[in-house]
Amino acid sequence: GRSVMGVDGFDFDIIVAMGAGAYVCGEETALIESLEGFRGEPRNRPPFPAVAGLLNNPTVVNNVETLASVAAIFAKGVDWFKAFGTDKSTGYKLFSISGDCEKPGAYEFPWGITIADLLKEVGGEGAKAVQIGGASGVCVPAKDFSRRLAFEDIPTGGSVMVIGPQRDMLDVAENFLDFFVEESCGQCTPCREGNEVLLEGLEMLEYGECSTSYLRELVKLGETMQVASKCGLGQSSPNAFLSIVENFRDELMGRTVAE
Repeated sequence: GRSVMGVDGFDFDIIVAMGAGAYVCGEETALIESLEGFRGEPRNRPPFPAVAGLLNNPTVVNNVETLASVAAIFAKGVDWFKAFGTDKSTGYKLFSISGDCEKPGAYEFPWGITIADLLKEVGGEGAKAVQIGGASGVCVPAKDFSRRLAFEDIPTGGSVMVIGPQRDMLDVAENFLDFFVEESCGQCTPCREGNEVLLEGLEMLEYGECSTSYLRELVKLGETMQVASKCGLGQSSPNAFLSIVENFRDELMGRTVAE
């Protein structure tokens, strides 16, 4: 409203807008397209949103969590905020924990927490792997659970999926790629076609029809997608596949066929 908290001239309104909903709208320019009433698709850049964003006006795009942290910093001070976390990753982070654990849900932890400590908090000890960063993140094996969730080690938007020892990592990789085939906006060839090819290759592996050399070709394709796709969705969609192939090579290679 007008004159917020009695301050003359400080007028501030918040409008909550409903979008059609799509994973790609996590990309800031696709989100702006959705806000304008169009199909959620990433824009070509430049211009960047800070120059020409919503309705062609300079626009700053932030997560709600960031704005909430700013409010806490104003209320309690910078030193209070910096008392949490690490030297390079100050403060705290919201985590959405799901999967094979006793206590899934939303948690708030300081930056720098190890994966092992996080799993203790949610009842996920004994996990085979943890997918950090959601479907577009990386799959971390149990041998690396001493690593920290921080910008200087494993950065994340907050999604953590616990993968239990009973899970087939091929099924896990297929599940993520099936998701990206569905969620790709289809604008660029690397993402539109690449995810389809990666998924088909894993299905070949499942049916015992994928050779070792072809699996290596799929890895090269995934690496190409990371640099050639138009937006963050296509650039990150091979992440789970590539990290699963790297960290669970024996589990996957044992299902390849002779050349």
